[in-house]
Amino acid sequence: MLLFGSMASVSAQNTTSKKMLRHVVLFKFKDSATPAQVKEVEDAFRKVPTKIKEVKGFEWGTNNSPEGLAQGFTHAFLVTFDSEAAREIYLPHPDHKAFVKVLEPHLDKVLVIDYWTKE
Repeated sequence: MLLFGSMASVSAQNTTSKKMLRHVVLFKFKDSATPAQVKEVEDAFRKVPTKIKEVKGFEWGTNNSPEGLAQGFTHAFLVTFDSEAAREIYLPHPDHKAFVKVLEPHLDKVLVIDYWTKE
């Protein structure tokens, strides 16, 4: 189980009242990535939801699991959408692509899974 350390959220909107599409993104940074470069990536990703109206919720954190199963992944981001159509707008959106350009030089691995919430 992945636990989130320093949780941050840019949306106070209650997204649990109906089914939502969750976009889970995990990052493993290159060993050469400096703390300043990692912070630049964090800051850039945190700005994306303010630029793309289809994003209905966003939170992120750093791994603090004591289980030792993170396989080098340190950062988790959860992006919420109302629909698959909204996600289809987000993925090729110029502001998302601009974020990816900031990320790519420092990224070792990424893991992405999407799911519909269930109660």
